[in-house]
Amino acid sequence: MTIAAVDIGGTKIAVGMVDEHGQVLCKTESPTNTADYTDGLNSIAAMLRQTAQQAGVEISGIGIGSTGPVNPFTGEFGDVDFLPTWKGCNPVKDLERAFNVRVALENDGDASALGEAAWGAGRGKRRLIYITVGTGIGGGIILDGQLYRGVDRSHPEIGHHVIDASGPACTCGFRGCWEALATGPAMAAWYKSAAGGNGANLSAKEIFQLAREGDAYARSAVERETYYLALGLANLIALFVPDMIVLGGSVMKSIALEDVRKVIAQGCRFVPWEKTQLALASLGEDANLIGAARVWHHRYL
Repeated sequence: MTIAAVDIGGTKIAVGMVDEHGQVLCKTESPTNTADYTDGLNSIAAMLRQTAQQAGVEISGIGIGSTGPVNPFTGEFGDVDFLPTWKGCNPVKDLERAFNVRVALENDGDASALGEAAWGAGRGKRRLIYITVGTGIGGGIILDGQLYRGVDRSHPEIGHHVIDASGPACTCGFRGCWEALATGPAMAAWYKSAAGGNGANLSAKEIFQLAREGDAYARSAVERETYYLALGLANLIALFVPDMIVLGGSVMKSIALEDVRKVIAQGCRFVPWEKTQLALASLGEDANLIGAARVWHHRYL
């Protein structure tokens, strides 16, 4: 069984063929077409046919993972910032008609959680939280093997629980949200302010490198990033006490998990926090495609 996977992001759309073991057989990508839904859909369909032909397989189903608000049950797109013409459109139904197979759609955070739980670092874990930390913070929650959904089957916005109510303003309307304090841009903004403007336009990756070279402001920025990241994880542990939290995203490539655990150990004493494993995501650069394929397996198998 080969599932076609579609990963829809702000800068690119990736398409791949994924086998029943979570292995990517073939893949391709193109820049995200933000102008017109029909053109974007046609591009996805063309890439699906191309990769299926290259892999020499028949498409058994199509799984989609997408950023932004999407309805996994109707297949409709909500108000996605970078895809304004897609609002109200339904790629699930359109691709079902085009390929005569079943199609499943999820938010990309939920898709990655499913992928890591089935084929990645969280394999076999019944209670798992997946967190990705980069330009934003997102993720998905799996309880007893099933995706957790809120009222009206909504996707929880993990990155927008408040860590420090006196912290910087967040786009959600509050101040001091996890996303406003523990992302790459938040880290860069703090470094620029602390260094008196000398760190203008530095990325989080560059700040991590400066810290390794001994820059005092950069070291403070890394310590601050680790602390706020750990506070958010401690909150999730206190609320859910999962078997494992899997951590992905660009920022996690430079964070020491042992330092995160030291912060978590300062609190959480009313739950067995030490039994919650912390692990780095293991599916690599194909994680989004593998997660998108797993969306189909989770929905239909």
